Amino acid sequence: MSDHPAVHAAARTGAPTICLYVLDDAAGRAPGGAARWWLAQSLRALGAEIATRGGALVLRKGPAARVIPDVARESGACAVYWNTVAQAPHQAVEKQLEAALAKLGVDLQSLPGDLLVPPSAIRNKEGRGLRVFTPFWRRVLSLGDPPKPLPAPKELRPAPKLASDTLENWTLEPSKPDWAGGLRETWTPGEASARARLRDFLKHTARGYVGDRDRPDRQGTSGLSPHLRFGELSPRQVFHAARFAAAENPAIGPGVDKFLSELGWREFCRHLLHDHPNLATENLQTNFDDFPWKSDEKALAAWQRGCTGYPIVDAGMRELWHTGVMHNRVRMVVASFLVKHLLIDWRDGEAWFWDTLVDADAGSNPANWQWVAGCGADAAPYFRVFNPVLQGEKFDPDGTYVRRWVPELKDVPAKLIHQPWQATPIELASAGVTLGKSYPQPLVDHAKGRERALAAYAKIRKG
Repeated sequence: MSDHPAVHAAARTGAPTICLYVLDDAAGRAPGGAARWWLAQSLRALGAEIATRGGALVLRKGPAARVIPDVARESGACAVYWNTVAQAPHQAVEKQLEAALAKLGVDLQSLPGDLLVPPSAIRNKEGRGLRVFTPFWRRVLSLGDPPKPLPAPKELRPAPKLASDTLENWTLEPSKPDWAGGLRETWTPGEASARARLRDFLKHTARGYVGDRDRPDRQGTSGLSPHLRFGELSPRQVFHAARFAAAENPAIGPGVDKFLSELGWREFCRHLLHDHPNLATENLQTNFDDFPWKSDEKALAAWQRGCTGYPIVDAGMRELWHTGVMHNRVRMVVASFLVKHLLIDWRDGEAWFWDTLVDADAGSNPANWQWVAGCGADAAPYFRVFNPVLQGEKFDPDGTYVRRWVPELKDVPAKLIHQPWQATPIELASAGVTLGKSYPQPLVDHAKGRERALAAYAKIRKG
């Protein structure tokens, strides 16, 4: 309810206000399974919050360009307030809405959405969006602080009761089987939880953020990404809260600056999506269109299940399945392993993340996958192939993260836990590990996988 421009503007009129949520899977990319679970919890929390202010949340399913005019007609509304979403499908819906509502004599008020700055404000001399992050973020900051967050309305004048769908009818949550136990154990969706998490991060975690953010064995990140993804917290709220906290406590300044640059990366990805609506399906660098990807369903399934034989990769994939998130450093490692060691198309990995991440964002998810694959904007060079053993040893030196998510390796010594195949038979036996049975052998040798990846890349460079 806080910093929601459409709700704020509608409430200020003093007229009865209808809070309508439309589930339109055709307007933009339909959410994956984990995101649908979060959406259900988030809508329950939102409905309860609206009720405390005297309003009610109306749920409808169908094309927004049809549903919204229908509700306006049913209720006799004189105006519709809507937050702009800078994505092609939503902009198309907005145009259709304008035409449909005009026929009804209903005004459409379009307000700034969930970006720090609109894409139109960050253009190069040719009028195109920027493709390199550092100058992009520098340009954003040069425009000054974003508008201050809007307060939640204290009261909503109730409107005549309208028919509403139920969340149960939408079947957003899994039942047979119910695989969401880990999500429930890990998360509390909703605005109240988001605000508490932000406060906790700025008070306890931000100071060490620069170093700890890369350590999956520590609680060093904010955990705000799903709350941002579902609008329970706006980037403006995060920006201003972080700036205020740094002003109050200069010791956290470096951590806050780095944290805000991560918020800037989210913004960068959203701007990319605005300029490239097919970001999830088309290489930004078209020379990758001829890349010789391998089709290997068995290897893909092993990666999805966390059974690659590389402990840091497997820990990340199992964390993802259980909690709906994965540590950011580990996301890069597992993505690099898929597209470079296994030569599997980045789109296969992106689709798996889209279905299993609670924070799967239409901009960040494909942009990050393209970054790792080397085919995106400001991309990591393709020849940068993460060594999963070295990454594990550097960022999980004691094996704490691996032991949590790959418990069959919990008794392997720290010096061997990221490469158990180097252990002697006696060491493996004492740890209760039988390679190939209790824990898999590596799917591919790192050196050979790297060599194969570079050879594949050389082919498209010659082309």
